[in-house]
Amino acid sequence: MSLLACFKRCPWLLAIGCALCSGVAAAQAPSVLPAPPPGPGLAPPRTPTPVFTPVPAPDPIKLRGLDPIDAPTPVSTPPADVTYARTHGDAAPTGAAAGELEPLRPLASAGTLAGYTLERCIALTLRNYPRIHEARARLTYRQQQQVQSWYQPYSEFNVSGGFGLAPQVRGTVLYSPDTDAAITSHMGLGWNIGLDGVVPLYTFGKITNLWDASSAQVKVAEQDVEKEKNNIKQDVRRAYYGVQLARDAIALMNEAESRIDKYLASLEKKVKAGDADEVAFYKLKMNRADLTARHSEARQKEAIALAGLKFLTGVQGELPLPELPLTPVRRALGPLATYLSAARLHRPEINMARAGLTARQAQVRMEQAKYFPDIGLGVTARWAKAPGITDQQNPFVRDGINVLYYGAALVLRYKLDFLPNAARVAQAQAQLEELRATERYALGGVAVEVETAYREAEDAQRRLDAYAEAASYAKKWLILVQQGIDVGTNDEEDIVDPAKEWALKRFAVMSATFDYNVAVGKLAQATGWEAIASR
Repeated sequence: MSLLACFKRCPWLLAIGCALCSGVAAAQAPSVLPAPPPGPGLAPPRTPTPVFTPVPAPDPIKLRGLDPIDAPTPVSTPPADVTYARTHGDAAPTGAAAGELEPLRPLASAGTLAGYTLERCIALTLRNYPRIHEARARLTYRQQQQVQSWYQPYSEFNVSGGFGLAPQVRGTVLYSPDTDAAITSHMGLGWNIGLDGVVPLYTFGKITNLWDASSAQVKVAEQDVEKEKNNIKQDVRRAYYGVQLARDAIALMNEAESRIDKYLASLEKKVKAGDADEVAFYKLKMNRADLTARHSEARQKEAIALAGLKFLTGVQGELPLPELPLTPVRRALGPLATYLSAARLHRPEINMARAGLTARQAQVRMEQAKYFPDIGLGVTARWAKAPGITDQQNPFVRDGINVLYYGAALVLRYKLDFLPNAARVAQAQAQLEELRATERYALGGVAVEVETAYREAEDAQRRLDAYAEAASYAKKWLILVQQGIDVGTNDEEDIVDPAKEWALKRFAVMSATFDYNVAVGKLAQATGWEAIASR
């Protein structure tokens, strides 16, 4: 009995071996988009490091209930709120007519599944990720600087005082029985305390522009927090989809290993008895060993992706994910102009540049206001007392030892540094022009990022639809050949090519699904519009 005869009723087993020997390339993970230039005085945006590389796994035949061969699902109209069995079906039906496909079987509502969904993982990451905490600390720093700018101009008050020994001095300005010695045999106590300050009334825009600049810096820090959130969400999505892809491959290989092991023992006995092809037996043993190696690699990638998710989410211990297959995101792509407009509104780096531009403009106005004086209300009060020294009552005699006075007046403070101030104004204007150029660069760069991500998503969507269609044709081809073998019009060897193509097309559908989800996530990152990547 030949090896092909063993697969007459189980063509999927031969497809597994063919797919393993074909060396199908793994799904390539797109790189993270570069961030546009930062605002003034800000560190360049950090480019997140991908935490997962897709698994180079063999082409699945029945993967966790997601069967795009039996019922290819368009990207624009995915099934709503249903999940499918991990092991849906075993082999192609032998009695079905050519082209007849089995429907998918819904098991439970997605809302009833336990575990960490993608949305929950993202929420935990936004709450626990250290880089976001760093950005929030920088935001708190800027907010307190703003509070300082509100109160600092009205806090220019100083209190000075002293306490010590003073010699006894009696008499008037005309006569005194004592000398002017600093230390005598008759010493007493003396003290003084005073208050001086200015309340600004009009500063020609210095204070108001300081407030504008501090407010703009707070907006820059707020967008810095949003930038960190926007960047890390894509890493979470990539790792989450990677775990799903790895588990789909593991589920397939578990099924394949159990089926192959079932045939190996009996086939070995037949080879020893001379009833089976020894070459075919060793080919199956080789495929079984290769499957074990790929199974190990899939588990490694799953562990790496889970480790990355645990770090991102801050979860300690186990991180159970719902038993869901890898499916395309639900939102269909819209016109490119929609995403370009969204990026101008929502992209944090662009908003950071705009807020920085406002801060630089306020700085220019503040430097220009220094050409003018400050007008304020001066306030002073002082009390000094030395009981051992005679208090002089003559108003024409200045007595700073025994005195109590207070007063208020309009004051003028004018710093006559016109030439240095002109240089400061020129410096501020140069920084403003630099940031204007940076803003133009950021707008152009973000537009390129958006269009790149959009074209990648378009390409992945077209490939997904085309591969799903090709897989359905491969399934029909396989059914026709299998029926021909059953009625005797085809040889057993004819099953090899359709089974292999079916397996390869199934793997292509999986790869295109992963690429599409990642590309849509990149589009959400490039635009700052999170709703694009919602599932």
